[in-house]
Amino acid sequence: MENRQIHSEDISAPPHPEVVLERHHEPTDIHDRIAFRVVKFMRVFADAFFSKRYGHRAVVLETVAAVPGMVGGLLQHLKSVRHIRDDQGWIRELLDEAENERQHLMTFIHIAQPSRLERWVIMIAQMIFYNLFFFTYLFAPRTAHRIVGYLEEEAVVSYTQYLKEIDAGNIENVPAPQIAIDYWDLPQSARLRDVVIKVRADEAHHRDTNHEFANRIRDKQHP
Repeated sequence: MENRQIHSEDISAPPHPEVVLERHHEPTDIHDRIAFRVVKFMRVFADAFFSKRYGHRAVVLETVAAVPGMVGGLLQHLKSVRHIRDDQGWIRELLDEAENERQHLMTFIHIAQPSRLERWVIMIAQMIFYNLFFFTYLFAPRTAHRIVGYLEEEAVVSYTQYLKEIDAGNIENVPAPQIAIDYWDLPQSARLRDVVIKVRADEAHHRDTNHEFANRIRDKQHP
């Protein structure tokens, strides 16, 4: 199985001190392999449709990425209430993830200005992914979290490629939208490059969180 990593020479700027970019969970069993293959299958369509249009790719990616946290938070909430026991912080973490991904989407909507066709693609992708992910999480939460972990691995790769295109001058380093400046507390002089670095760091954090949740379910340490 491919061990996909981002090497130091591929990193255009240092991440937040607590974020490690060069991290990949090597599939160890059938659950991991299914999750890994599902994400690779999804990547094929993203590459075919968007190629190097990274701003538009980010819009669709974040539309899908905003789903798992909300679905997981909802189902963990219902489970906690149903079993009358503490959730060990899972609900808040998952809902915070969903809100963070929504902010990513709102940011890239300002940058990419998706066309009507792309908006339809967004709606269809979200509808399909929501239903598939809901039932996956309901019946196989470990696999669901592993899928998100691998999705976030791919997101880190995509945003690193986005940064390389900006640094190469192939994508204009436009001023950061005000929504991004407010959300990440960036200076008013911030540019697109600064935003992508922040988003990539967020995705790396979500990657680690979801792989850890999958590990805890595997080890029966989940609430």
